[in-house]
Amino acid sequence: MSESRGKHSPAKRDEMAMADERSVSEIVTAFLLDSCRLPPCPTLNNVQAAIACGLMATENLPNYKEAELIPLTTGSAAEFYIEPMLPYVGDIDVMYYWNILLAIPQGHPPPTQLPAEFHSYYVAVLEIIDSHLPGYVYLPARYLLMQRTDDGKYDYVEYDPIYYYKNKIIDRDEINKWNIHGPAFQPVRLLKFLLNNNEEPSLLSMDMVPCTRCLLWPPQAADWPTRHRNYDWPDSATRDRVVSNGCDLVGVAHRQCREHEWMGKHQHRLSFSRAEIILINNWMPVQQIAYHILRVYVKTERLTESVGNSEPAIMSNYHIKTLVLWACELKPRSWWTENLNLVRICAELLNTLSVWLSDTRCKHYFISSCNLLDTSLSDAAVTSKLMSIDETYLSTWLINNYIGRCAQLCPSYISRLFDDISTNVKLQKVVSEIVRWRLDTSQHDWWRAVVFAEMCIPRCTSTISLTARLCVYWTNELTKIDKRICLYFSAIALLYVARRATQNGFSDKLVEDILSTLLVPDCSTCYSLLSRCKTEQNTSELVEILQKSAVIHLTTYRKSVAPDFGSVITIVTTEFEALYAYKRGYYQRCLQLSTQNVHTLFMYSRYLHDVHMLPDLIQLFDDDIVSLTALMVMVNPKCRDEPCCTRISQLTLSLYLMTQCQLKLHHSVTSLEQILCYIKIAQRRIPHEATLDHLTLKLIECKAIPIVGDFTFWLISALALA
Repeated sequence: MSESRGKHSPAKRDEMAMADERSVSEIVTAFLLDSCRLPPCPTLNNVQAAIACGLMATENLPNYKEAELIPLTTGSAAEFYIEPMLPYVGDIDVMYYWNILLAIPQGHPPPTQLPAEFHSYYVAVLEIIDSHLPGYVYLPARYLLMQRTDDGKYDYVEYDPIYYYKNKIIDRDEINKWNIHGPAFQPVRLLKFLLNNNEEPSLLSMDMVPCTRCLLWPPQAADWPTRHRNYDWPDSATRDRVVSNGCDLVGVAHRQCREHEWMGKHQHRLSFSRAEIILINNWMPVQQIAYHILRVYVKTERLTESVGNSEPAIMSNYHIKTLVLWACELKPRSWWTENLNLVRICAELLNTLSVWLSDTRCKHYFISSCNLLDTSLSDAAVTSKLMSIDETYLSTWLINNYIGRCAQLCPSYISRLFDDISTNVKLQKVVSEIVRWRLDTSQHDWWRAVVFAEMCIPRCTSTISLTARLCVYWTNELTKIDKRICLYFSAIALLYVARRATQNGFSDKLVEDILSTLLVPDCSTCYSLLSRCKTEQNTSELVEILQKSAVIHLTTYRKSVAPDFGSVITIVTTEFEALYAYKRGYYQRCLQLSTQNVHTLFMYSRYLHDVHMLPDLIQLFDDDIVSLTALMVMVNPKCRDEPCCTRISQLTLSLYLMTQCQLKLHHSVTSLEQILCYIKIAQRRIPHEATLDHLTLKLIECKAIPIVGDFTFWLISALALA
């Protein structure tokens, strides 16, 4: 034993002694706290959810011009602010409602004022009528609101479906059919757009649920804001915020009523998704981690599945959510934080769940009269299993089924360590290595989110009709996840307007509407220029202003995100500035920027960042690149949908601009010889599937070889290959 101890330094021996003294549950707790990071930047899930909502907001009802779809990200993607190593979001849940439908509680007078999103001239008001089952209601049409032109307020009349159907005002049956059948194409389109991307296989599927908006807190949950709370959670400010957000109604019938011909079609469930997002985001990190661990446990143990699929499942994720919501309210803060042990916390919560299952009683967190457990269903085996869980069992389970799975995500030199965890010291070493690797890869995960955003945003603007309302919506959604991505969207939106102005000039009122949204109100210079361009019908000057403003936005965006990726990738920040300088004929400035970018990328970058060649961005490029891209798409139309074919690396773009500027400025042959040498190295470095890169590099060769000479080019090629 003394010989073994002598092999380690005093500091290492102290570390080993401390690891021996720590219980297994303490090591597991430390791992969960350290590995469930609090992301300082948007995740891929955040970006995907925001873009999915942006695309959904473009949908309209065919027969109602003012009808607009308002989406909301819900579920795990909106609730979690922690980012565990194991998957914590099954899919992207999006609820949506139409701005021409509104629900009010029974007996409540119809509103005379509505939020800005309900700007339609007609709004149908549905009345919430209780069913015989708590939490489930019916929604008969009650009123029709009609907006006054003088003050924007609403008058109302009793709803007469026959009259309104004949006059084609609002046909609720058509809206219901659209809710049922319309979104069927939406997942197909979104999944084709977002998920048919071989480079990002981890993108999630999307679950889109139509609902009806209720701006008021429902009387069925009237006691929730005022009930006695021993520990003041949630506090009064949070409760007020929850109540002010109202609720939604989802067209889902109770399990007992789904086969009934009438109730199965007309019953709705009260949804408190908005409230749950606010409350769960209000949790401490330890509470969010506990919620995550409980979900992983019941899913891994298949406790949310029915026995033999012959009966409905007894339990769902919603029961776990309800369990933790009640625990946050009924337990003091000290229960969560003093002598913090996540394994103990989760074991106690699972024991509580077993009592609920035994009593077949799970009280809805918001509706006190609603029992979430079906009294006709029970499973003694599940109840007994949950009751027997203790700290020792759950620690072992988490090591084998959670930490072990996390180890498999790591490089082999870490995952192999998990083969021998026979002592606490060895277990501690494994978890320390996993956490260290987790921290080291945080930049890479953020980079993936940025790459995805940079690809999808211009793809979206090139395929949808951007409006002032959508600009506001996209801006709000992207600001929630990262202001820098919002800045990128603003640049793309300005280029979109420039493209529309080029096509339609000032006859397109949409151009003016979008500009009034994008340009900040105190930007007097921009507005004066815009006003002058409009007066003089000078479209070309307008386009130049818009492109210059977009380039400023893009350069600012690049400079704000590039420092975050130092250990992952080197991103030059002036490629758009160089592009614009070349397009305006400032060749010396373009050459200076491009040369600097080439040197930086050759010297420091292991990986290359790309610029996407999509309709709104492509207007910044010169005719040769545009023609090359168009020719590539004409020869192979599939290139249009292949991300690797519709982008060009910063290195290739900078080499192209260097060559063009040197030719324009009549630089010496020696300068072009150096570029040809760079090209040969770049051709070996850039992946074979990067079609546009390799075509562009060939184009540069074709421009430079006649000047340099065939023999010199052959010599350069031989030296580069050597």
